[in-house]
Amino acid sequence: MSLLKDWRLILSVIIAHVLLYITFSDRDIFWYLYTAANLFFISFAIISEKIDDKQRTRSYLKYGVLSGLLLYALFFAGHLLLPHLPFSWDSQAAAIYKRYSPQFSWHYIVLILVFIPGEELFWRGFVQKRLSVYFNDLTAILATSILYASIFIYSDKFVWVLAAFIAGLFWGSLYVWKRSIPMLIISHLVFDLFLIVLFPLS
Repeated sequence: MSLLKDWRLILSVIIAHVLLYITFSDRDIFWYLYTAANLFFISFAIISEKIDDKQRTRSYLKYGVLSGLLLYALFFAGHLLLPHLPFSWDSQAAAIYKRYSPQFSWHYIVLILVFIPGEELFWRGFVQKRLSVYFNDLTAILATSILYASIFIYSDKFVWVLAAFIAGLFWGSLYVWKRSIPMLIISHLVFDLFLIVLFPLS
């Protein structure tokens, strides 16, 4: 089967764009609609692909925690450079925190239980896995990262698109290396806990 005939992959990416366009249309409904979007991602991925889990629990916990910390360190270093870069990227980052940071206890719950698993199951566990059937690993990582980043264009914050692209490259490479979705979820969880909850870069 050719890529153009993979209707599940093409349709799912189109739906992801529609959902994120609606999600970013109103800040007041962001947490509700992004929760719904990621529930769709989880359901679609589980129905469409087998979840890869080729690491033992101790292994994916170790690599998940360490990789999450490493990615946060990379973002921390990047944050130090933002004031010296054009396009007011530092003010964009501050605006993202102000508009979309968790405010209520249920926000933290869905962040951990829905957002993070949903993104990894769908973008790495489904989209990248499907693309790897048609392309080599490097091309699949790059294409998936572009698609992952592209849904954040509706935020009108280019720095968010760039951050998603970089994170996509990182987690996509990690997926090719270890083939463990649980490890990616742990990595994403550690990264988000530091980036959003413990030591926000704002």
